[in-house]
Amino acid sequence: MTLPIHKICSLTVLSISLSVAASFAAHAEDEIIGDAEAAKSKISMCMGCHSIKGYKANFPAVYHVPKIAGQNAEYIVSSLKEYASGARTFPTMRAIAESLSEQDMADLAAYYSSNK
Repeated sequence: MTLPIHKICSLTVLSISLSVAASFAAHAEDEIIGDAEAAKSKISMCMGCHSIKGYKANFPAVYHVPKIAGQNAEYIVSSLKEYASGARTFPTMRAIAESLSEQDMADLAAYYSSNK
């Protein structure tokens, strides 16, 4: 028995739709969710520079350290990943970022983005 072409097309569309839906569901499960509460045990490495109004680092050059409270979470994670990869350069930040897991980065971003 041969199926009519419109049945074959319908089954193909249904199959593709289910595949796309499954792909989105799998991606959503892989997404790392930051936990601001968990970050409280991780912020000590950030506070020394980023919590001091007008603080300037002096290595490798004098640099105005930005306050990160209230910054967008996605921006914080992106910046940390760039420091860890070497795409952004600042020795202290690179060393810190390299020591962080993706969950640590998400937690820190959740914490700082929720603080105004």
